[in-house]
Amino acid sequence: MIYFISDIHLGLGTKEQQAERETAFIQFLQMIEHDCESLFIIGDLFDFWFEYKTVIPKHFYRTLAELKRWTDKGKSITYLMGNHDFGHHTFFKEEFGITVHEHDLAITIGNTSLYLSHGDGKAYHDTGYLILKRILRNSFSKFLFRLIHPDIGIGIASWASKGSRIHTDAKEYGEQSVGDGLRDFAEKKIKESGYDYVIMGHKHKAEIQTFGSGTYMNLGHWLSFPATYAVFDGKELKLCSTS
Repeated sequence: MIYFISDIHLGLGTKEQQAERETAFIQFLQMIEHDCESLFIIGDLFDFWFEYKTVIPKHFYRTLAELKRWTDKGKSITYLMGNHDFGHHTFFKEEFGITVHEHDLAITIGNTSLYLSHGDGKAYHDTGYLILKRILRNSFSKFLFRLIHPDIGIGIASWASKGSRIHTDAKEYGEQSVGDGLRDFAEKKIKESGYDYVIMGHKHKAEIQTFGSGTYMNLGHWLSFPATYAVFDGKELKLCSTS
């Protein structure tokens, strides 16, 4: 089985809410461990993430330990960066063997073609965010940011993450006069490139839409429960919930 998940946002909310969400995610990993061949995290596992050469955020140690346990057992994990993930550097690759992809990813599983994208920047009238994204993910910008003391830098990263979330929450994805940029992007990919599935996250609303012979799926979120995720058995992609 291949599993897909997005928008867990560890670090969001009160300390109790964060602990509940992290516990639920760890329990989910333990639940699927017996039949999971590969896990794809389609962005925003953390509500903010910025790592230094020798320092990482301390709040997520339980999740990091679980990811380490998984990869030590030979489990495959692939990570796509979301709009809260601009601070990834080398930690995941060096410690876990997890490749963090900065851009969209096209994969083939058997005879099935899939296009994976977090979805940030795909909404209409999102030019401002796309400019900010280029700045935040620029290697020189991140180099300069790492010159700031970690206590201050991680605080700024957390603040920036809240601003990004406010922008996302305020965005109207389904406005009839404009259309849903994520859904329209998926439809174009399916019709022009022939993908069987386009899988996205970002807008925090689970959705399935068929376009001809292809299917667009949005993975939803883990900000409330039951949370949603997807499973591919080699033939069919299904949207599931944690209860």
